[in-house]
Amino acid sequence: MSADFLYGIEVILNGLMAGVMYALVALGFVLIFKASGIFNFAQGVMALFAALTLVGIMEGQIPFSHLINEIFGTKIHNFGWEVPALLAIALTLLVMVAFAWAVQQFLFKHLVGQEPIILFMATIGLAYFLEGMGDLMWGSNIKTLDLGLPQGGSRVIEELSANLGGDDFYGFFIDKLDMVASVVAIILVLALIAFSQYTKHGRAMRAVADDHQAALSVGISLNFIWVLVWSLAGLVALVAGVMWGAKSGVQFSLSLIALKALPVLMLGGFTSIPGAIVGGLIIGVGEKLFEYTVGPMIGGATENWFAYVLALLFLVFRPQGLFGEKIIERV
Repeated sequence: MSADFLYGIEVILNGLMAGVMYALVALGFVLIFKASGIFNFAQGVMALFAALTLVGIMEGQIPFSHLINEIFGTKIHNFGWEVPALLAIALTLLVMVAFAWAVQQFLFKHLVGQEPIILFMATIGLAYFLEGMGDLMWGSNIKTLDLGLPQGGSRVIEELSANLGGDDFYGFFIDKLDMVASVVAIILVLALIAFSQYTKHGRAMRAVADDHQAALSVGISLNFIWVLVWSLAGLVALVAGVMWGAKSGVQFSLSLIALKALPVLMLGGFTSIPGAIVGGLIIGVGEKLFEYTVGPMIGGATENWFAYVLALLFLVFRPQGLFGEKIIERV
């Protein structure tokens, strides 16, 4: 096999792993939109907040320490202990569940029946509030998230594949953290699909997504389901924040990962879990292949805009996405 062909395979493999991560972020949007009709602009900030909280708990940092020191003139920053990673993840998940309850209890409970644009604006406000809260609680400095996950390229894969293309090919460079993140994301997606298909609460969640009034008529609590949905979105945000934070550091630009999920949603559809997965894979592979084949001819950096151009084409020719339901209006 030629070296160019093998390098193309390497690009596709890396694109698939990137696509799984995009799909993971998009999944949080799909869960909330499917069950409540709310487009959650705050999903990316939720991932940031979850990652900040995880690092703060692991390092034993005192929440709001900077604010406390400024008000009382103290110099306290840490409790003096460190929390094991697994326990810190469990505690962070509890924080995200508490956040889900608070969002439903104090915000969206009072906005039932409002126009979609009002609900969308509420999530924008929630995003900025949560970003400011994360800054106050944990500080704005860049943090390192060390969970003991493997880093760097896989030497084993590189050595095993080095002989496939002769002297012009040096082996596949596959990042070990990307592989771990892909496996974790796949497991989470399968678990969510199994939860929605085979559990009582999962079926109730699907019933609410299909028809709120019909769900109410058979005794399903909308408040409970919406708290459950926001909690699941918080779990997805936590996993996404952990993986992206471990890769590039926990910093406030982490919230921008939500922007990459938008083209995924436009391709797959806003109400389809399989659509989020397929859309993520298409975006991941497409942007990597486009950069590899066309990028050098037009100056490179095509990964910054390729996904949005592809999404624009879908909006023109198939606005509901690959798996979305086609809207038919009768007048």
